[in-house]
Amino acid sequence: MSNRTKVTNIVIAGLGGQGVLKASDIIADAAFRAGLDVKKSEIHGMSQRGGSVSSDVRFGEKVFSPMVPTGEADYLVVLSPDQVESNRWRLREGGTLITPEAIPEGALRDKRSLNVALLGCLSVSLPFPESAWEEAIRQNLAPKLHAANLQVFALGRAEAHKALSVPNP
Repeated sequence: MSNRTKVTNIVIAGLGGQGVLKASDIIADAAFRAGLDVKKSEIHGMSQRGGSVSSDVRFGEKVFSPMVPTGEADYLVVLSPDQVESNRWRLREGGTLITPEAIPEGALRDKRSLNVALLGCLSVSLPFPESAWEEAIRQNLAPKLHAANLQVFALGRAEAHKALSVPNP
């Protein structure tokens, strides 16, 4: 099965107000811009009170369900350290866990941009051109937020390249 026909499963998890849903919107948009079929679902929980929130994004040549099957997430992106253990069961064996520790302490001027920084980390493992990510960020965020978020996205990409020892093109 080629990478294009395989369905990729991503779960974004965190607390209400951390940008879980915005992060999943950006991933879905980038996948769509890359010409893939995309499905997305959201579980809000107690988002109004800082409770657990998660969103599933699935993409590939043809995707039939928006829900990531239990234990089959290829990537689990967690925006709050206290949400790692409560969501780890969603990650398949050999899947990739991306946590806030991927971004150096103090590297973000605004903690609200952590979601986009972690998408930068995720992006180096996905088959979308960087331009698709950048356009998705612009499409899903207010214009006044573009420059700062494109900067933290690039920071996340750079940190992931360092961690993976992958040359940064």
